[in-house]
Amino acid sequence: MLKLSDQEKQEIVRFIEAGRELPEKYRFLLFEDKREVELVWNGKTNEVCNLVLPFQTIEQVDEPRAEKPDDTSAQMDLFSTDERGRQLKGWTNKLIWGDNKLILSSLKNGPLREEIEAQGGLKLIYIDPPFDVGADFSMDIEIGSDTFTKKPNILEEIAYRDTWGKGADSFIAMIYERLILMRDLLAEDGSIYVHCDWRVNSHIRLVLDEVFGTKLLQNEICWHYSGWNKQLSSSFEKRNDTIYFFSKNESPTFNSYFESYSSREEYLKTRKQRVYTEDDGREYTLDTRDGGNRKTKIYLEDSLARGKVVDSVWNLDKLNNSAKASVGYPTQKPEALLERIIKASSNEGDLVADFFCGSGTTAAVAEKLGRKWICTDLGKFAIHTTRKRMIGVQRQLKADGQDYRAFEILNLGKYERQHFVGVNPNLREEEQAKQLAAKEAAFLELILRAYRAEKVSQFEHFHGKRSGRLVAIGPVNLPVTRLFVEEIILECRKKQLTKVDILGFEFEMGLFPNVLDEARAKGIDIAPKYIPAEVFDKRAVEKNQVVFHDVSYIEVKPHVAKGKKGQPSTVAVELTDFSVFYSQDSIAQAEEALGKTAKAGSKIVVEKGQIVKLVKDKKGVMQREQLTQHWTDWIDYWSVDFDYENKREIVRVPKQWEDQGVIKGLEGTQPDLDEWEERWTGDYIFENEWQSFRTKKDRSLELTSVAHEVTPGRRKIAVKVVDIFGNDTMNIVEVSV
Repeated sequence: MLKLSDQEKQEIVRFIEAGRELPEKYRFLLFEDKREVELVWNGKTNEVCNLVLPFQTIEQVDEPRAEKPDDTSAQMDLFSTDERGRQLKGWTNKLIWGDNKLILSSLKNGPLREEIEAQGGLKLIYIDPPFDVGADFSMDIEIGSDTFTKKPNILEEIAYRDTWGKGADSFIAMIYERLILMRDLLAEDGSIYVHCDWRVNSHIRLVLDEVFGTKLLQNEICWHYSGWNKQLSSSFEKRNDTIYFFSKNESPTFNSYFESYSSREEYLKTRKQRVYTEDDGREYTLDTRDGGNRKTKIYLEDSLARGKVVDSVWNLDKLNNSAKASVGYPTQKPEALLERIIKASSNEGDLVADFFCGSGTTAAVAEKLGRKWICTDLGKFAIHTTRKRMIGVQRQLKADGQDYRAFEILNLGKYERQHFVGVNPNLREEEQAKQLAAKEAAFLELILRAYRAEKVSQFEHFHGKRSGRLVAIGPVNLPVTRLFVEEIILECRKKQLTKVDILGFEFEMGLFPNVLDEARAKGIDIAPKYIPAEVFDKRAVEKNQVVFHDVSYIEVKPHVAKGKKGQPSTVAVELTDFSVFYSQDSIAQAEEALGKTAKAGSKIVVEKGQIVKLVKDKKGVMQREQLTQHWTDWIDYWSVDFDYENKREIVRVPKQWEDQGVIKGLEGTQPDLDEWEERWTGDYIFENEWQSFRTKKDRSLELTSVAHEVTPGRRKIAVKVVDIFGNDTMNIVEVSV
């Protein structure tokens, strides 16, 4: 029975009738809540995402690259492989692009959970979430001897706003839900390490206490790194980060970690014991190890070889930008830091994960230490950086004669539901619907105005019309997916439409050119175009300065050599052209901004597919220098699949889904694992068989692939190019051997 006075009951009724929140005291009077301490923030909810979406395989990398026709490495004998070196069974490491909340929910509740459990469960999670309130997530990109700063794309901007839009409240809400999902995904003897600094470490600690419980805090690790020992006027220099180590239960997997003594003198200083010498010259100390009076000889050479046990204060240098391991990623952590964590809280063959993977340090170290891994990131540039890094790791392991695993690039692709931004979750459902409709209408009107298209309303999927072409606009906070394009093609066929422009901030990996070829075969001309960030600049829109650039274009030339006298035929691929049409800032606006300052200065801008450096000297004279001298300057990476339609893309979906084009979401109605079935998406997996890419140390790029052995007949060869911004484009050519 509730023990409420008549006055309290009347007060509750008045608050409810007025539509106001009840005072905090009633939470404890009306509901049983035994927590002594609780972290509370604006909009806190106990609801956790349980949506399950199938993972699509965009690309597989089994062999780092074949160097000659007969180079079919026999690596991975412990995993079954086919004649081309393909890994046929065993765990395949996973690099996943997308929102980690949806990824975590799909991993936890979907069919991939069964595969994770078959590996012994997820033993270790390390995350380094964005904790810099002032960060803008820009990236420095090298163009020749100059550096160009790439601004974050719209999806990254939205993620930043969702994380920090309301300060600490939105950051805590973001990390709280994800930590619950991570906890539930961990094996019973698993652990999580959460990296943060002085900006949010107090918040993170309280969230972790609530999610895992204070008793499961194993360590608060202080990572101290060297610096310039600057003398500050009002504080000590900040030169340490905090890493919280929590476990799923009270008996986590753990291995004591040892580091070398710097010298014999350091060891003796820590022991503070007398040193004795044997007749043979060996030095030792006497120590009581069993708690009794008997003393045991401890030989110095053994102790020095073993090293000293590491405590919770770690002195490790930060990664130097000029270091060999540096990939130029702003938040990259040193491999020594991850090596310590992975060795301590996992064993060889265990599965580890990083859901904010950035430059891929966790994956790189895990691979080198013989661990399996899952890594995810929202940023396409981060996924691309990690892909290059892992291919580099594979190449080195192959050269050293060591085993390595295949990895695949996944995303949630066309199954990811459209969540429009800017809707207040605290509103009632009908009010949310009204606000959603208003936000969507305003967004569409803004894009149409910037594109100089007139609005249309008689279509289901088209929003505007310009110069005889219909215009379809993708969602503001998601990539344009294959499902989105398929729906457009369907309406075109129903209404006999032939010319369409599709505008999107981002396009799903591997979307083109397959879907464009399908549309062309049905008599439909589809032109995909990127929406630039300038659409949100009112002045740029009013001055008609917004440029919607086309998706990049690849041109390749296959070289077929027919075998003679019993020798096999080969095919090599030459990359002959690559066109891009990006714009970031305007030359005219940049010159105007530089002209307003009295000082000399420079600025690099991208306009209509060219990167231009503007320089103003001390006399005020402005000069332009085009940094992109050749089409190859835009290419960061390219790869070849010599038999593109060799492997179908299969996804696992619930049996109750009538077709793979109708995805409604599964909150509250999760199917059992035996209620899932495999279906072909209609696409094929890009099997990465050869690649050439630039690194920070080596900026060269090969433009012709190795000659690859092929069997007689017709085949499709796929070529994928990733530009310096991290965007990928694919072309498919058919050859006859």
